[in-house]
Amino acid sequence: MPYDVLISGAGPAGLCLASALSGRGLSIALVEQQPRSAVAEPAFDGREIALTQTSAATLQRLGLWERIRAAAPSALSPLRDAKVLNGESPFALVIGHGLTQRDELGWLVSNHLIRRAAWDAVQDCIARHHDIELVHSDAVARLQPQAGQMQVTLGSSASHGARLVVAADSRFSATRRAMGIGANLHDFGRSMLVCQVTHQQPHDHVAWEWFGHGQTLALLPMNDDPATGQPRASAVLTLPHQQIEPLLTLSDDALGAELTRRFDGRLGAMLPCSTRHTYPLVGVYPHRLVAERFACVGDAAVGMHPVTAHGFNFGLLGIETLARELLAAHAAGRDLGAPEALARYERHHRLATRPLYEATRWIAMLYTAESPPLRLLRDGLLRVANRVTPFKRAIAASLAGHH
Repeated sequence: MPYDVLISGAGPAGLCLASALSGRGLSIALVEQQPRSAVAEPAFDGREIALTQTSAATLQRLGLWERIRAAAPSALSPLRDAKVLNGESPFALVIGHGLTQRDELGWLVSNHLIRRAAWDAVQDCIARHHDIELVHSDAVARLQPQAGQMQVTLGSSASHGARLVVAADSRFSATRRAMGIGANLHDFGRSMLVCQVTHQQPHDHVAWEWFGHGQTLALLPMNDDPATGQPRASAVLTLPHQQIEPLLTLSDDALGAELTRRFDGRLGAMLPCSTRHTYPLVGVYPHRLVAERFACVGDAAVGMHPVTAHGFNFGLLGIETLARELLAAHAAGRDLGAPEALARYERHHRLATRPLYEATRWIAMLYTAESPPLRLLRDGLLRVANRVTPFKRAIAASLAGHH
């Protein structure tokens, strides 16, 4: 018998989709190229995820929120306000939580803790419903639509049938490519270095996005370091690719001094307190999100530039939308792979993501441009925006996930 849904990729998106579909009488397969141990015990990867209030509610419904809190009590850090800086100017555009009806714009949590909680949630679903099967150390190699199902051939030559295949295997999705779906890629020519740091001055749970000259800096406020009690944050330094590599070989003291200098000492001396990780900045938007008995979710559907911190939030939004369509079709006795439901998912998710994807791309290009006229323009734009309360309220609503 074919699976009802075969999900390619057991990262956070694939695992969350499996949990969202579990317990409703569907048979679900998760195909993951990594070994089971890597999925069950994900390593720290440097990434701190900024969750909107909407995403936090989704994680609560899926059972991840309490799992994260139980595993690491200090992991969930409130993101109260956000500010945008430009160059050496002390002026900042401030987006405060007071523009919303909550005490915080959102929450910050380490990516590996989300992954672990998502894995544990799937294990709970398996124990209770026996409807999810994990195929690890293997990957989708070929897809062939047939009458009433998709024939899936894995790299191991194993073959499976599925009424619907879902790609959830990264922005460079091999599964999407196997289906013949191309994508628009924008390589910004830069890479991010991320690590946790302690610093002297409190951050007051304010996130920074700082468009400097020749660099972009971000500061994601975390709860105080449990070991030392010092203020702690995730520091993100974005530079041209060739300038990142030398920083990886510096001692902790030397990298701390370098980050302190780049942040102009605004939070006092900084010192790394985690491993360092680098990621290339590449935005990806597929030409299509669905095809015959096929859909994309997570980064396979939208690979965002991190400047607006919406990548994982869009992933959860797409999972909710697709799960809603699939469960409604199943409840009504309709074919899960029917084109009507997939078309509704694609239309909804494109409307929700494409405008911000394009706006983010242009913002990133404008605020990394180095010509003096553009530096003046972006400083002026920030000052004008700071005076327009409805505009700031709209940004706050976007950061909080209220559309």
